[in-house]
Amino acid sequence: MTLLIIIIALALIFDYINGFHDAANSIATVVSTKVLTPFQAVLWAALFNTVAFWIFKDHAVANSISKTVYKEFITLPVIFSGLLAAIFWNLLTWWYGIPSSSSHTLIGGFAGAAIAHALSIKGIHFSWAKIVDADTIIKTILFIFLAPIIGIIISMFITIVTIMRNIWYRIAIIVVTTLLTAFLFDYFENSKMNENAEKFYGIDKYKKEVSTLRSELAENKADTILLKKLTLTEEKLTKATASFNLVHPLIENFDNTSANYIAKVAKDSGWLDQIAVSKLKDAVRNANDFLVLEAKAPENDSAKKEYDIAKVITEEYKAPVKLFLAGTISVDSTVLLINQIYPIQPKNIDKVKAKLTNFNIEKTFSDEIDKADNTMIVNGIFGTALIFILIYLYVEKIKTPTALTVGNMFKKLQLFSSAAFSIGHGGNDAQKVMGIIGAALIASGSIQDFASLPSWVPVACYLAIGLGTMSGGWKIVKTMGSKITKVTPLEGVAAETAGAFTLFFTGQMGIPVSTTHTITGSIIGVGATKRLSAVRWGVTTNLLWAWILTIPVSAVLAAITYFIVKYFLG
Repeated sequence: MTLLIIIIALALIFDYINGFHDAANSIATVVSTKVLTPFQAVLWAALFNTVAFWIFKDHAVANSISKTVYKEFITLPVIFSGLLAAIFWNLLTWWYGIPSSSSHTLIGGFAGAAIAHALSIKGIHFSWAKIVDADTIIKTILFIFLAPIIGIIISMFITIVTIMRNIWYRIAIIVVTTLLTAFLFDYFENSKMNENAEKFYGIDKYKKEVSTLRSELAENKADTILLKKLTLTEEKLTKATASFNLVHPLIENFDNTSANYIAKVAKDSGWLDQIAVSKLKDAVRNANDFLVLEAKAPENDSAKKEYDIAKVITEEYKAPVKLFLAGTISVDSTVLLINQIYPIQPKNIDKVKAKLTNFNIEKTFSDEIDKADNTMIVNGIFGTALIFILIYLYVEKIKTPTALTVGNMFKKLQLFSSAAFSIGHGGNDAQKVMGIIGAALIASGSIQDFASLPSWVPVACYLAIGLGTMSGGWKIVKTMGSKITKVTPLEGVAAETAGAFTLFFTGQMGIPVSTTHTITGSIIGVGATKRLSAVRWGVTTNLLWAWILTIPVSAVLAAITYFIVKYFLG
């Protein structure tokens, strides 16, 4: 428990450092264009970092981070070592004014420590694919290059549209682009709702188990136990898929209904009955310290033996739980039957009763669907587009446009664009630390999965990154705001808007991208729009090397740190 508390404290310290390390990302252009003073800018950015808490409901990025390493290789020393390495690299790059990625530092540190842990386990057949999630790592590495490229393209497009002389063409392009963006985010919302529903039914878990069992059977064709497990898992997958297929049409029609309506229809139609038994069974056994036992199993032989027994026997909890959900037996009778299957520790009886009494499958399913609702983000996109259009009309049609009025217009618009980027920064980067804390809570046995993350975690993470941003990061502001290219208010608006869109776009996809890479690409884009020579490519090349090296260097540092921690902890 002591190590868990230390890890949570370190994670929040990392989040704070991330705030002042990456503060430059959201304030560099607004400071360099003198729209706000440095002090005003950090307060502005910190405010909107924290506002992100109320906007991003589906913590997809945090979920991706927590799954970077497979569960069996996540231990508290692994997370502790990864965090120490990430904090060291972040402080080092901040000291030298290098805008490296805090996100990639965290991912590299987490993966490097896990690999070191796997190498230290006797008798394990080493395989990268069995330690880290290749999909998450590959997507992260791809977006080291894709995020700035997306930023470059969007910022160039915005700059070209903004300098168009015909305001009506400009407004028409803004309207069309906004509508296309709204349709894109609606697609993300629908995909994420279906994905959440599939996970709720355990379809992803069953598919993975079936794949693993088939691979094992290919090597041991005569193993009847494996064959029996495969048959049972395939049956579970078939049932789960059938239930999801019944709910799927309702999710497709979400815009005309609501999460509560979908959950109510699913509950009344009996489509949640089977999963309700499974979910409540998990909740009951977890309340009896099943997760604590699971967390101890990898490094403790006696705990592993007890865990292997408990894992099988507690599946029989389904029988009394099913009777309870049907209203056939009372809470006390359910506890009595459960106790006869696998004993409940006296200290956990009240917790088990509370899980039974408070269980509500309809609300649980509704919350899972509602997480993917991005209506607030889409409304924000429409609102921002409307503000831009109204300001353009006012300055260029109602008032007589002059260089001064147009310049002031872009200074005002930069407040909106920097706020949007700060929201994207807060939503993207605070979630990464949430993922690490979630992984630590899972490893300690405090929670079963990321869906059970306590509400204090996102609150603490958003506050930490907001406070960090308030501390500023002036060394990096200089690099971002002036060394790459000279930025005017117009170009500041284009760069920040492009960066904000990229962060919202990747956030909806659950891809942990770097805000540093994103805004750097956007600044390069506005510079290149004037002429290629306006960009200081020597500075950009140095930044690119820092980006490429961050993940491997962080991984090596974390691996070394892990072996040192392992030596002292024994």
